[in-house]
Amino acid sequence: MKLETLQAVQAARENRRAVVLAKRIADGAEALVYGDAADGELAAHADVVAAARAALASGRSDTIDTSIGKVFLHAYVPPPRLIVVGAVHIAQALVPMAAMAGLDVIVIDPRRAFAADYRFPNVTVIQDWPDEAMERLKPDNTTAVVTLTHDPKLDDPALEVALRSDAAYVGSLGSRRTHEKRKARLLEAGITEAQFARIHGPVGLNIGAKSPAEIAISILAEIIQTRAALTEPAERKVRAA
Repeated sequence: MKLETLQAVQAARENRRAVVLAKRIADGAEALVYGDAADGELAAHADVVAAARAALASGRSDTIDTSIGKVFLHAYVPPPRLIVVGAVHIAQALVPMAAMAGLDVIVIDPRRAFAADYRFPNVTVIQDWPDEAMERLKPDNTTAVVTLTHDPKLDDPALEVALRSDAAYVGSLGSRRTHEKRKARLLEAGITEAQFARIHGPVGLNIGAKSPAEIAISILAEIIQTRAALTEPAERKVRAA
């Protein structure tokens, strides 16, 4: 890999930007293919770029036959991410399960008594105001956001950022009555009806969950279900090709 290519791949990974390195096996000619751009010697070949974008969608690396010979496609796709706002009991159950399911988990809560590292080992804990932390984290289409505090001063600002982002899933804890009050506040803050409709609220699949662990299971199941619905069409296209 050329130095400039390595640096570009590293920059993409640091910024959670998916990229595919396409390399012709015969001579090492390269291209970096993103969802919205392509750069390098092989970028002029439409079939290579199309195959690379299919690899972006599936997240799978592969060696393919193209009009210019065999090309290796190395997909660098950021892991799915879960941002949890509120270091509460449900979060203590949800976080380790989500990490076991392969999600990159971040917990946000400015309340230091809650957001202690010992309560959430082996994940990133941010003790900042949720809207400030969310602005830095920039939720993307591989990110799920769940608010759990029941405190509008913490949940609402985080939801405003999430609903204006490309977040793949947005969920918020609370009853239907709480959700209606949340809607009134967020609409007054400038969130549109269409944006608000993205919130899964009450959060989680309706499986009769009652305990913090059961609620955590229902939330994680809904995140997985939503992700599967978003990725299935792309995966079908890759298989069909």
